[in-house]
Amino acid sequence: MAVPTPHGVPDRPDTPPVPPELAELLRSQLAVVADQVEEEVRRQVPEYARPADGAYRRNLRSGVVQALTLFVDHIADPRDDGSAIAATYYELGRGEAVAGRSLDALQSALRVGGLHAWRLMGRTAERLGLDSTAVAALGELAFRTVHEVAQAAAAGYAEAQLRSSDELERRRRRLLDLLLEDGPVALEAVQDLAHSARWPVPRTVAVVALAAAPDRREEDRREEDRPLAAAGALVDMESRPPSMLVPDPDGSGRFGGRAFTLALRGRPAAIGPTVAVTEAAQSLRFATRALGLMGRGILPRQGVVRCSDHLSTLLLYGDEPLLERLQARVLAPLDTVSVGQRERLTETLLAWLLSGSNVPDVAVRLHIHPQTVRYRLRQLEKLFGDALHDPETRLDLILALRAEALHTRRN
Repeated sequence: MAVPTPHGVPDRPDTPPVPPELAELLRSQLAVVADQVEEEVRRQVPEYARPADGAYRRNLRSGVVQALTLFVDHIADPRDDGSAIAATYYELGRGEAVAGRSLDALQSALRVGGLHAWRLMGRTAERLGLDSTAVAALGELAFRTVHEVAQAAAAGYAEAQLRSSDELERRRRRLLDLLLEDGPVALEAVQDLAHSARWPVPRTVAVVALAAAPDRREEDRREEDRPLAAAGALVDMESRPPSMLVPDPDGSGRFGGRAFTLALRGRPAAIGPTVAVTEAAQSLRFATRALGLMGRGILPRQGVVRCSDHLSTLLLYGDEPLLERLQARVLAPLDTVSVGQRERLTETLLAWLLSGSNVPDVAVRLHIHPQTVRYRLRQLEKLFGDALHDPETRLDLILALRAEALHTRRN
């Protein structure tokens, strides 16, 4: 594994020579120095102040010995790239990420250990009576060694984080698939998968269905989805329709925050009703239906539509063939009048039914004269007869007329 040399560290060919016999002398002291460096790291870095036995201690000891070995090998042969030892620190960095720890502790250990090792080995150089040029070269090699192993550890940490992030995303995608699948969902299965996906199981959720967006690069999609994912949402912009599951949706500002706005990117969206976490598929079903009605103009075409504000419309359009049959049956008397007259009569009849048969209220609602209302009602009496006063027929008429009004508004 190639480890890049940090900025400011000279290339090896320009490094002043260090007496090669120094390498053998330092190698003979390596075990003693390793003991002291390990003790200093454990003393100064709290994360490494663990019990003296166990795998953690063995890994620390191995890391110290290998870093010192790399330093001595540089003295013996400045052309040695130290790839094997760098690979060890690469794995140490990966291990810290996989364990869920910060890289800060490992980097601190490298700085503390490197400084202490330089002090100890520098004394040996002084005892040999090396000139200032050789001492400077020795310090430069120590500096290079710390940087190389730190770079390798950082690279391993970053690679593991990337893999962990991808795996976490895959697990959350599987969790979302489980929550949104048809049929009953067991809470235990949700909790197990949520634990592996590091997703706290909320009490309630809501699913948002979004209008499809123009094709975007994968990097752009991830960048836009990241704020929502960070806020705990489960996001799948590749599904049809694109959807997101929002935990505890009734929390303050949940659907008005910046993350939600960024994810929408100006696209129309429908927010499903708030449901228990195991009933998320129901929220998606209503949100998808609402999004379809938005596209047809039955619900507002733009912006964000909350299903909870349009439950009656969603109910009406839950079974459209049945709705059409209802309309055809109860509105059949209107088939005998002209299109223009039909629109005026249906508008008046719906307003009259909804206002409790109060003519003045109908006039105010429609912005027409009360006498006009009475004239239209007489026409309706001729068409429908006593059916206008039958409670069950009145309910059927309200449903049919409401659907017709939505259809007229769309056109």
